[in-house]
Amino acid sequence: MTKALRLIGYTRVSTSEQARSGLGAGAQRRRITEAVERDGHQLVEVIADDGESGKTLSRPGLRRALEAIAAGEADGLVVAKLDRVSRSVIDFASLLEWFIDAKAHLVILDPAMDTSTAAGRLVANVFASVAAWEAEVIAERTIDALATKRAAGEQVGRPAVVDDPKLAKRIRALRAKGVSLRGIAAQLDADGVPTVRGGEHWQVSAVQSVLGYKRPRPRRTDLPDPRPRRRGHQAA
Repeated sequence: MTKALRLIGYTRVSTSEQARSGLGAGAQRRRITEAVERDGHQLVEVIADDGESGKTLSRPGLRRALEAIAAGEADGLVVAKLDRVSRSVIDFASLLEWFIDAKAHLVILDPAMDTSTAAGRLVANVFASVAAWEAEVIAERTIDALATKRAAGEQVGRPAVVDDPKLAKRIRALRAKGVSLRGIAAQLDADGVPTVRGGEHWQVSAVQSVLGYKRPRPRRTDLPDPRPRRRGHQAA
């Protein structure tokens, strides 16, 4: 870390771990306190989630810590061990994205990761890349499985334009000629082509789906807004 930071400590122990773990809430607190003092930073407070699973980010303590950071009351979060904040690669990548948006720091003592340093950001980017790859692999497997079922004549979910190859080909051809999305929808309406669900009017969204449009990923609702108006000190 390159400058003195105000950090919120975060600890988590699940119900089953309270009895057997060597890294209980007390041990986590001590490690966090010692590390923050050693590096010359300020420990604002330690927030705990006791009896909460690491399989989700929907935890009251974690949310309160993130809300405080987003409000400018601290520069970042420090945890004793990676699995205390998340057990999911994809969830962890979402959390890293949150810290980037909030212009805040995430410090993990084990394995050593500090997003206020270049090396820490490199490690964080590796985690994010692995998460993106994992998500793409899952999506590809789902698409392949659905395609196999469609090829076998099985009805998969609600009807879609891609289930009609001739119609999909016509839409792509119109788009290749420079026809706008609304223009394509209007052309299909004018020609009396029913939608795949039996409707009389085509929506732009149905045309977009054939052309490979993907809706932007919605912001996760289990994490607070990382960019409210920050008060006082700004994290570097």
